[in-house]
Amino acid sequence: MVAAQHAERATMHLFFRTILVIWRARRRRRRGDTVAPTEVSRLRLRTLPTDIDLIGHMNNGVYLSIFDLGRYDQMIRAGLWEPIRARGWYPVVVSETVSFRRSLELWSVFDVETRIVGFDEKAAIVEQRVVVDGEIYTRALIRARFLSAGSGPVPIAELREAVGVGFDELPPLPDWVAEWAAAAALPGTKAPAPSTWP
Repeated sequence: MVAAQHAERATMHLFFRTILVIWRARRRRRRGDTVAPTEVSRLRLRTLPTDIDLIGHMNNGVYLSIFDLGRYDQMIRAGLWEPIRARGWYPVVVSETVSFRRSLELWSVFDVETRIVGFDEKAAIVEQRVVVDGEIYTRALIRARFLSAGSGPVPIAELREAVGVGFDELPPLPDWVAEWAAAAALPGTKAPAPSTWP
C-alpha cells in the first residue's frame, strides 16, 4: 500500500516536472539559449524526495524518466520539436541501455547531457549522461523511432527532411552502437514474438 502510494505521488510529480521542463525549454529558446541539433545540450536538475528509493539514492527507474526530460529540453531548444509536433509525430523509445557508475543522493545537483549520436535505417540514436562537476555518474544509449498517429513509423529520410537541419555532419554510427542496436531489437509489432525461455 505504501509503495503504491509512493509510486502514484512520483508519477504525478513527474507529470508536473515534465510540464515545467518543457515550459523552461521554450522560454530558454525564446531568449536565445538554443543548441544546434548535433551539439550536446545540458539540463540542470536536482534530486528530489520523490526520486529517492529505500536505500537513499536515486531509484534506477527514475533515471529513464530524467533522460526523457533531457530529450524534451534538447528537442525544443534545438528547434526540432515544433516541426515534429506540427505533423502529428511523436517519439517512442524502442531500446535503451543504462550503465551506472556513482549514485545521486537527495538534493544532489546534476546535469543531464544529451547528444544525437546518429541514425540507423529506422531510428535515431541518442547518448545521454548524468554528470556532476564534469564527472560521468550514469550513461545511457537510447534508440528512438518517430510515429505518426495516422500512418505508423515515420521514415528517417522524411524525419530528417521535415526538421530542416543538416545532420550530414554527424559521423557514421560507431560499429559497437550499430551492433548494440541490432542485438537489442525485438521483432516488429506485426511479427511473432513468443515468450519462450531456453
